[in-house]
Amino acid sequence: MTSAEKPSSEYRSSLPETTREDAEPVFDAPWQAAAFAMTLALYERGLVTWTEWTAYLSSVIRDAQASGDPDRGDTYYAYWLTALERIATAKGWVTTDALLKCRNAWDEAARRTPHGKPIELR
Repeated sequence: MTSAEKPSSEYRSSLPETTREDAEPVFDAPWQAAAFAMTLALYERGLVTWTEWTAYLSSVIRDAQASGDPDRGDTYYAYWLTALERIATAKGWVTTDALLKCRNAWDEAARRTPHGKPIELR
């Protein structure tokens, strides 16, 4: 079986032990889990192959390293999200402009939301 055909259960089991707890990935923030889940959903629906996904993620990591990223281990899911955005725009599922508008809307909502309250988009 190639990496492009690797079932998500096998992918999950291949995560390093340091990122797993009770056989489930551990995330530092809900958005990381959401980005991970979206990627798995795209794969499971046949919209993205693992070969394609790893090429995008590798490209994002190479770009970050070329820009001087110190790779302290706290940026992996930021790269994951960037790769997800790149693949979505490359496939025409979303435009770069739409992503920017959404990012700005979330930033504005986060700034006006009191600490401890859920962020709500208007």
